[in-house]
Amino acid sequence: MDHHTSAVPRMAAAIACGALMAVSPVARSAPEVKAVLLATTTSTQDSGLLDALLPVFEQETGYQVKTIAVGSGQALAMGRRGEADVLLVHSPAEEQKLVDEGAGLNRRLVMHNDFVVVGPAGDPAKVRGSRSAAEALKKVASAGATFLSRGDGSGTHSKEKGLWKAAGLDPEGQPWYQQTGLGMGETLNVASEKGAYALTDRGTLLARGKSRPLALEVLVEGEPQLLNVYHVIEVSPARWPKVNAAGARAFADFLVSPRTQRRIGEFGLDRFGAPLFTPDAAKGPETPGR
Repeated sequence: MDHHTSAVPRMAAAIACGALMAVSPVARSAPEVKAVLLATTTSTQDSGLLDALLPVFEQETGYQVKTIAVGSGQALAMGRRGEADVLLVHSPAEEQKLVDEGAGLNRRLVMHNDFVVVGPAGDPAKVRGSRSAAEALKKVASAGATFLSRGDGSGTHSKEKGLWKAAGLDPEGQPWYQQTGLGMGETLNVASEKGAYALTDRGTLLARGKSRPLALEVLVEGEPQLLNVYHVIEVSPARWPKVNAAGARAFADFLVSPRTQRRIGEFGLDRFGAPLFTPDAAKGPETPGR
């Protein structure tokens, strides 16, 4: 065998490869595992916030985010099973359970908005002006007015169940209490069509109402109980070694960075005249909304 001639193509390939690396610095610095699986609540998707943030993250880091927008309960369950890399959710008590179990780590405050009780302009249950959401729900029950629940284990559903408990009522099985099993945006559409009451986050209400006018009005708002707080949680690689821990950390760091927090605080100003979310990463863990 002619060792000299057989080495030529190998040498040429090596030179070509070196030249390619020299002109492709981005390729050398790109993350090894590019896909980051984000499980999040439907409100971050329906409000349009993720559409504003994810392209920036992907351009800056080289990661590609695959988003699964479900209720917070389902997102947390995905984290518990190792089926996501990072979570952006709004169900504080359940989030803390996940961390305490060792399935999640580095739970960090990101932002908040608020929940509101909405209903038809005619307000058949006369809930407008109620001192609290719990009082409003008592009036809905007393009037037998249709109330739509997401019924999906989401953060909004969890908050709603807490409000019924505060009202001293269990609406399950009542003919006027209907569960959609849908995300927040679709539940609002159904409530609008049926002239029903519902609990919603304000961001989704404003975004959905802009794209499709809703026959719903905000009837109860501003109560401290209606604060809606979002955290980012990385899924534990110690529990689930196959998760993209580096990508999860990069995304979480991105969300709480000053530049992204500024973008969150400005999101919605152009379309609605007010931001849909308030950035909270610079605040203490117990001080969102203050």
